[in-house]
Amino acid sequence: MASIFSHAIAAGALGTVRYPKKAVYKYFALGVFCAVFPDVDVITLDLGVPYEHPFGHRGFFHSLLFAYLQGLFIVRIFYSEHKFMSPTALITGFYFFCCGVSHSILDAMTNGGKGVAFFAPFDNTRYFLPWRPIQVSPLDIDSFFGEWGLRVLQSELYYVMLPSLLLVLVTYAIRRFRK
Repeated sequence: MASIFSHAIAAGALGTVRYPKKAVYKYFALGVFCAVFPDVDVITLDLGVPYEHPFGHRGFFHSLLFAYLQGLFIVRIFYSEHKFMSPTALITGFYFFCCGVSHSILDAMTNGGKGVAFFAPFDNTRYFLPWRPIQVSPLDIDSFFGEWGLRVLQSELYYVMLPSLLLVLVTYAIRRFRK
């Protein structure tokens, strides 16, 4: 998996593309939540659920369906003032969906693990992207604070953090140019 830092940074960068004028902090915080939450499935490993199981690590919680349901849930609970299926609700939900999917895409770009079940629960096949430049992050915190964690952060700097910064800067430049 990619580190929690990269998942959060990617969600923040995605959020700069279009964000509401009110409650911006809530919007970004929920986006980060959607990007980080799929790794709740590491708990299933501790409970004895095999990695390859549909509810194992990088299984259902990393699927497109889960990202979609998560986005719907977040909008329904935290943005109940938006009329169901209104353009505002759809755009807001799409952001949260993209945050969840960004998690799976970043994990599919790592050089470790057994892939991501993008199509769970309908198909539990695990996939990687053809390009896998991100150093896989350790599952336990102790291993992260050492040489392995530094290698992870270095690869994420090049392949997640700098592109995220570029997205933020381009978005900012476009907004300034329009004014």
